[in-house]
Amino acid sequence: MTPPTSRPPSYDPEWQAKYAAQIESAEQAVSRIRPGQRVFIGTGCAQPQELVRALTARSAELSDTQIVHLLTAGDAPYAHKELTQHFQVNSFFIADNVRHIIQEGLGDYTPIFLSDIPRLFSSGQLPLDAALIHVSPPDQHGQCSLGISVDIVKAAAESASLVIAQVNPQMPRTLGDSFIPAGDIDVLVPVDAPLIETQPTQPDEVVRRIGEYIAALIEDGSTIELGIGRVPPAVLPFLRDRKDLGIHTEMLSDAVLDLIEAGVITGSRKTLDRGKIVASFAMGSRRLYQALDNNPLFSFHPTEYVNDPHLIARQHRMVAINVALEVDLTGQVCADSLGGRFFSGIGGQVDFNRGAARSIGGKAIIALPSTARDGTVSRIVSQLSPGAGVVTTRGDVHYVVTEYGVAYLHGKSVQERALALISIAHPDFRAALLQAAVSARFVRSDLADVQGRIVVGPQELRTSLLLDDGTQIVFRPVHPTDEPRMKDLFYALSRETIYYRFMSHMKRVPQKQVQNFVYIDHRNEVSIVGTLPEAHGEDIIAIGGYYLDPRTNRAEVAFVVRDDWQNRGIGSFMLRHLIHIAKRNGIRGLTAEVLRENKAMQAVLNRSGLKVRSRLEGETYGFVMDF
Repeated sequence: MTPPTSRPPSYDPEWQAKYAAQIESAEQAVSRIRPGQRVFIGTGCAQPQELVRALTARSAELSDTQIVHLLTAGDAPYAHKELTQHFQVNSFFIADNVRHIIQEGLGDYTPIFLSDIPRLFSSGQLPLDAALIHVSPPDQHGQCSLGISVDIVKAAAESASLVIAQVNPQMPRTLGDSFIPAGDIDVLVPVDAPLIETQPTQPDEVVRRIGEYIAALIEDGSTIELGIGRVPPAVLPFLRDRKDLGIHTEMLSDAVLDLIEAGVITGSRKTLDRGKIVASFAMGSRRLYQALDNNPLFSFHPTEYVNDPHLIARQHRMVAINVALEVDLTGQVCADSLGGRFFSGIGGQVDFNRGAARSIGGKAIIALPSTARDGTVSRIVSQLSPGAGVVTTRGDVHYVVTEYGVAYLHGKSVQERALALISIAHPDFRAALLQAAVSARFVRSDLADVQGRIVVGPQELRTSLLLDDGTQIVFRPVHPTDEPRMKDLFYALSRETIYYRFMSHMKRVPQKQVQNFVYIDHRNEVSIVGTLPEAHGEDIIAIGGYYLDPRTNRAEVAFVVRDDWQNRGIGSFMLRHLIHIAKRNGIRGLTAEVLRENKAMQAVLNRSGLKVRSRLEGETYGFVMDF
């Protein structure tokens, strides 16, 4: 992966002699920029630092100069408060180095989908007078690579009236649609200096748990986009057992290198750019930059290609992983502001979310820790903070993941969304969120027990079965008031049925066991009861449910039917209903443990219509059923 140090350079060693007429110092080059002009600065770790320093040194001569950029790493000396009369910052994505000046109202933020920015430049809607970029030296064909930042830099360089390039032999020569002819650059400024590096950070336990939940959603052969933030890279260590993953992403970091070397990321099953790792910019360590240099495995493309939602949608099993700052109970996602204070940017979240949502087998994932400010504030909220902006709408949201689990919202009612999101909120805030949801009439007041826990599933999960003799059995989510009826069901079962269901000769059902059936979150755990209307209300004659293993994204399923109602198709119907619920919740498949002598249950599972595998271990069959 890492090129040897003795490897010959990938550029023309005589380039300075060939292009001597275009070469100037940084100071000479930026002297061409005049007051009142709009200047673009290259992205991320490819920020041309020498050119930026030289430009800032001329601040006294450059009144009303607008600085336009995406996200930049390293210092931003033009963003100092005392220079605001000279440099006006306008950022498409707010990084740490300019956040202070923008939040003080001394700089501007332009909210825009990343895929739309190149058109701003090319259409003349946001004309650029100058572009300061960072490239590798020209090769034998006179082509300079934009290296680790192609993104919107290529569009800026093609649109700007004046292009000044910091030419650096330490810039990797990335391949793909990443080249600009040296002849199209007005001024070449030779600089031999290390690139800005960002070192991988170790995720904390909360971020690790989020990464594990997300990884369970990713199947073999998926193509992944990893958005900016701590969470997306934390997914990769949990993917070591996957096969033939692909990468189509805005940003590359060091996190992909280990999985490439382990043979997990191959791109061999990608629909587009098969066998290639596609990105538009990279931010990482020297190890990453060395791996990118002249490496045909990596293909860098401009934003208008990488972030095109229509192109993303053509990639089968496309998984987009992006982060949020806040999500309300209806599913609105805020990702660029803390209340009314702008914090980051829209970036490519919407581009990839919409593309992945339309991909065959795709998944659009929004991730966030459940709390902020050392656990004192919930990020799952009843309403977005005043002034907060919606980046991903409630109509676009699919999966939301915290360290407490996964909520699947697409196609769900407001009530279903609210209950699902409360179930993955921090436990300290669930009662208050549920109370707020009831007050807002997002959910009905009877969907909570006296302790404020979520214990009742959405009524949309109700269904019914009409038996051959005309008897109608109603299936509904379990209620907290079902606790005594659950005990009645247990004591009505034969010893054989109890043994088959619980794999134990139980003579009484423990109180905790009953509570485990009725006090559940209805996503990670689901309980459905089959009921018959009676004069006193209703009798429970069957119960079925599943328990999700987030590490595999499969749920263990089990159900039991009262003896006098067995062999009527009730068990098979309950299994089909549970399969339907699990699919709606984005679960991958089911598992079950069945005693060898329980032939009836084995028959029900084998006739499920799913892809079924089973293995006998001792006296128990282990079933795995894939959707």
